Amino acid sequence: MPATDTATPATPTSTHVRTAAIIVVGILVAILANSVIAMAAHAAGASADFSPLLVFVYAPFTVVGFLAAYVGWRIVRRRARHPIAALRILVPVLTVLSFVPDTVLAVTGFIPGASLTAVLSLGLMHLVVVAAAVPICVRLAPIR
Repeated sequence: MPATDTATPATPTSTHVRTAAIIVVGILVAILANSVIAMAAHAAGASADFSPLLVFVYAPFTVVGFLAAYVGWRIVRRRARHPIAALRILVPVLTVLSFVPDTVLAVTGFIPGASLTAVLSLGLMHLVVVAAAVPICVRLAPIR
């Protein structure tokens, strides 16, 4: 007697719920990692007055960065002839571009409490979001 697969196929609703749950978990992991970076920066001498290292400031930026990565990947995946090749170019370029405001901050100190430690910590936070978002986005929206 042949074996039959009794697993029920995923419904669109269950797929969306699963995708949302994975994104939320990825965001929470990135926020947790960024919290560790912020605590380390404060322990290394970054000013407590430097607002970008406060959770209510960096958490929303982490969410926005993560969601932008997901939406951007969906667009690239749909429109690019070779999405992985595009991803290999876009991720490093956009990551480097994300350091531009940090570089301006390091040079000008336009936020009170800015120091090299604080600004380098912000740059590290950018890398955390990239490291968390890219693999999750590619896994959730694979190339067909």
